[in-house]
Amino acid sequence: MSATDTSHDLDSMGPVDYLVIEFPGNKMTGEGIPLLLDLVDRGIVRILDLAFIRKDADGTISAIRVEDMDAAGAREFAVFQGASSGLLGRDDLQEAANAIEPGNSAGILVYENVWAAPLARAWRRGGAQMVASGRIPVQELLAVAEAGA
Repeated sequence: MSATDTSHDLDSMGPVDYLVIEFPGNKMTGEGIPLLLDLVDRGIVRILDLAFIRKDADGTISAIRVEDMDAAGAREFAVFQGASSGLLGRDDLQEAANAIEPGNSAGILVYENVWAAPLARAWRRGGAQMVASGRIPVQELLAVAEAGA
């Protein structure tokens, strides 16, 4: 199954998360791409959607296609060209744009936590359901650690 195959039975899927990664000054680097591909290759995550946006200084939002990136960016992100399950809509891109500063760009990544699928299936078979989920940003952990030091 490819990283973007969404014909998967929903009952067998693991939790799905999203990330919005801001690139200051519209400088998208592919530095993390090999690490992301390693997670996919090892069956830890499955990429469902990957989209890129730019927020101009005046607040105008535009989509960035991989083929429209500079040569280095296009080369780094080409592996994800066409990664689209249909989960990311126009409203999601607008919400992501609201989270970034003007003059910056962002990558929006939607992925399945494949590692958690067996656990999620077992809970569902037992009648359980997830009712809340969240993340603690690393910056918050660092602030707490710094305050306690």
